Order: sequence, then structure tokens, then C-alpha cells
Amino acid sequence: MRARGISYDTGFVRDGATSRRHFDPDTVRRELRIIRDDLHCNAVRVMGGDPDRVEFAASYAAELGLEVWFSPYPLELTTDEMLALFADCAERAERIRLRGADVVFVTGAELSLMNKGFLPGDSTQDRVGLLSRPDRLRTVLGELGVRVNDFLREAAEVVRARFGGRVTYAAVPLEGVDWTPFDLVSLDLYRSAEVADRFADGVRDLVAQGKPVAVTEFGSACYVGAGDRGARGLEVVEYDAAGGPLRLDGVHERDEAGQAAYLRELLDAFEAGGIDSAFVFTFALYDHVHRPDGDPRDDLDRASYGIVKVLENREGTTYPGLPWEPKAAFAAVAGHYRRR
Repeated sequence: MRARGISYDTGFVRDGATSRRHFDPDTVRRELRIIRDDLHCNAVRVMGGDPDRVEFAASYAAELGLEVWFSPYPLELTTDEMLALFADCAERAERIRLRGADVVFVTGAELSLMNKGFLPGDSTQDRVGLLSRPDRLRTVLGELGVRVNDFLREAAEVVRARFGGRVTYAAVPLEGVDWTPFDLVSLDLYRSAEVADRFADGVRDLVAQGKPVAVTEFGSACYVGAGDRGARGLEVVEYDAAGGPLRLDGVHERDEAGQAAYLRELLDAFEAGGIDSAFVFTFALYDHVHRPDGDPRDDLDRASYGIVKVLENREGTTYPGLPWEPKAAFAAVAGHYRRR
């Protein structure tokens, strides 16, 4: 693969609340250096809902020589609100690009599931719930594709008026994206038990379309059976009214080895299939903390896709001063990228 990457979460913003409450500039700088030097990444997808945070992290990643995928991530926004966010972020991404950095602009992600106006449902939970109702989903797919592509054409025009680099969109396959307005085909692509037997063939079919293909998101949670769920690993989490994680819905045995194996297998599949760029999801989910003592349902890290486990009110020992410890998945990603 040309771009060996990971996503970096600056905080997902929903109704004014952020999933990463503490955003310390020194911590961000150290983590991005670790991504380059210890994980051996040459690219990073900087994600989040706060343009100031995304720009800060993206600017420092560019200083480190990483290829930057500038990725505003709207949640529960209207189409007008999303266009305003993309316009703002495109100007910020262009400032970084004009300083000599290699920058790709990602025009949102999974918009139909994460935002209003594309699928039935008043919340992300309602819309994601359609995925488990294939009969209902089939009745809305045609209209979904029209709505998504109409919006993406307008969004791409807004971005290109402000940004001179490559432009893409992080899609989910059900959206049926027309890739004409974009420079790269980009998909959030997970292997679940339902598609495992045809996953490798699907990767090759994507590459055969002609444009470079990026996998903007892939990974596994960290409990037994999470890999079989693919993108649905967080379904075992119970949330509060504001969308914050509270606890797991039962006892799910920690399985760091399984998470690591899943990442190795998909990285091998992407290499074999000719994928241009791949971004592990994710470095850390700061609101899914590791609680090794007490009720195992309180150990939110078991449901986290992060390759590090975020500690609660303490620092780690592997990287003194940072509030996390690497998981087995950290070593798996580093080992794969080091060989390339």
C-alpha cells in the first residue's frame, strides 16, 4: 500500500458535547510522533467535529511529514450545517497544503447514517438500526442513493472552490456513491462474519473500478466475537441520553489477541487486493476507558476500536506522561507497517 495510516480522533461533537473532553496540545504532538515513529505510519486521517482541533492536529502531522487526510466528521447536522462545516475546513486544509504538505480532504463520512435527511430516523441509533432490517432497508436504498449523490455533488463543489488538493468521501457501501466528483474511492470497510467468505473478492472488485481505492476505516473492538461483528462492535455499549457511553450490556471477555489478528488479516487482504491507502480505526477512543478492576461491564475499552487502552485518572508506563497503554493491536499494526 502507498499510504499506511491510522485515524486520529480529535473529538466527535454531538449537540455541542465532545467525546474527547481533554485536548492537550503537548499530548497531541506526542501521539502524532508515536504514530509516525513507533507505528511506522506515513499517513494519518485526522477526524473530529471541532475545526480548530482538526486543524491543529493536521498542521502538526504535516510538520512531521505525514500525509494528512483532513476529515471533518459531522454528527446529527442538517445539510446546510454540513456544507458550512466543509467550507470552513476546506479553507483550513488549503492553508496546510499551501505550506507544502500532502493533504487529502475527506468530505465527511457515513453521512446517511450519522446525519439527518438521508434515511428515516430521528437519531443515529434509529438509522443504524435499519441495517438489521434488510427488508425495510431495501425499500429506501434507491431514494437514499439519489439524496446522497445530490448532496455530495454540491459538497464537492463547495470544497473544490476552497481547496486545491485531492478530494474524497468516506462512504458506507449501501450509499451507492457516484465517485465522479472525487479523486479517490474511499470506503469504511469492515469484515463481518456475514461477508467473510467474499471479503477478499470484494476488495479486488473495488480496485478494478479504476480510481485509487482507500479504506478510510477498518478495525475491531476488543472482546471475544467482536471481529465477527465488524462495524457493529459498539452495539454492546449502553449510552446515556446525551450519547455518552455508560457500560457494556453484559460480560464480554477481553480479547486483545483477537483484535490484533483481525487487523493483521485485513491489512494483508488490502495489500493483496491492491488498495492504495488504509487507515486503521483508530488510535484511541478517549471516552471508552479501561477499567480493569470491578464489574467487567464497566470496562468500556473492551468495546473500543482503539489500539491503545485509555486509562482513567492515571498515566501509563510504556509512554510515561500519556494516559494510555498499547494493546496487542498496537504491536500488530507497527509490525505490519514496519515491513513495508
